[in-house]
Amino acid sequence: MQIARVVADRFHYAWVVVGVVFVALLAAAGVRATPGVLIVPLQQAFGWSRATISLAIAVNLLLFGLMGPFAAALMQSIGVRRTVMAGLALLAGSVAASTAMTASWQLLLTWGILVGLGSGMIALVLGATVANRWFAAHRGLAMGIFSASSATGQLVFLPMLGWVVEHDGWRAVAWIVAGAAAAIVPLVWLLLPEQPEDVNLVAFGATAGQPPPPSAVNPITVAFGALGIGVQSRDFWLLFASFFVCGASTNGLIGTHLISYCLDQGIPEVRGAGLLALMGMFDLVGTTLSGWFTDRYDSRVLLSWYYGLRGLSLIFLPFSGFNAYTLSIFAMFYGLDWLATVPPTVRLATDAFGKQTAPVVFGWIFVGHQLGAATIALVAGAMRAALGSYGPPVMASGILCLAAAVAVL
Repeated sequence: MQIARVVADRFHYAWVVVGVVFVALLAAAGVRATPGVLIVPLQQAFGWSRATISLAIAVNLLLFGLMGPFAAALMQSIGVRRTVMAGLALLAGSVAASTAMTASWQLLLTWGILVGLGSGMIALVLGATVANRWFAAHRGLAMGIFSASSATGQLVFLPMLGWVVEHDGWRAVAWIVAGAAAAIVPLVWLLLPEQPEDVNLVAFGATAGQPPPPSAVNPITVAFGALGIGVQSRDFWLLFASFFVCGASTNGLIGTHLISYCLDQGIPEVRGAGLLALMGMFDLVGTTLSGWFTDRYDSRVLLSWYYGLRGLSLIFLPFSGFNAYTLSIFAMFYGLDWLATVPPTVRLATDAFGKQTAPVVFGWIFVGHQLGAATIALVAGAMRAALGSYGPPVMASGILCLAAAVAVL
């Protein structure tokens, strides 16, 4: 932490923390996004059906969400830095091990269970925890930047990975993302303090600070204690349900199946990955702006607009004709809204449950997000195998978004 203290003497270290956490979330997002590039190559290499591969991805997405509240509790118990480093190490090791797989159960173990657990330790609950610890002002903006890291992960990784998988095969892709995760570990060790007081600061925008007392409680007790508080609140269930729809219409559907959907329409894999990257570029802008809006406007109204516009864009997609013009419009419109829902959702959870408890409660709300993602990832893969089309699950997700737009009000 000596480096951190030297830097903190020159400007507020909260913004360095934002950068380090952004990079860690970006690496985890790149690993999470990779299965969307691998569905068809794995099908061709091993003869596994899309339903089988989608099952592993669904387990990944579900565990990614289920790990959230326990990761938030771990951050309170053993510290943010140790939790993030352990997650990155698990991601790097499990992805590297997947290069030796020969059977579908090994796919389920590596890309399903282990990657799900590792990425869950570096999820948006990390952003919520850090934003609450380091920011008294501009907390929504910080959360918007953290949320945008998922989009940036796609922007950085997917076009390159699409090119690599076409020229060098899926194993080269696995080694690249494993190396990227491993490379972030020393950065986190050197530059991520636990809290502002560790570098003789208070939270950005605060006039006085008191470090949160270290938790001596078992992380499992902390996690389930927060769940007990949450389930008694109507706010928790409304946020949980709306985040279910958020996951069902983003990571589980478009993030997992869009490249395969494009291949079905005769669009090459690199162009399909480029489409996701274009969405990522616009989401980087949209989600950061959403954080700025969250500091200024009613979060319920923002969420209603976000879900409504996302629903309309999904309903449009099956009728777009899949030409360059209409797909570009979809990518821009949908991309602006990809994870814009996160900052207002975190804000509502913090308002409802308090600064200290909210990150763990948000971890449980995030379970709803990934439950929706896992459900639609599995259902969309099964429907594509049975019906030969992704159109019905895309339309269903669009309708769910319109319903969520009403519910959040």
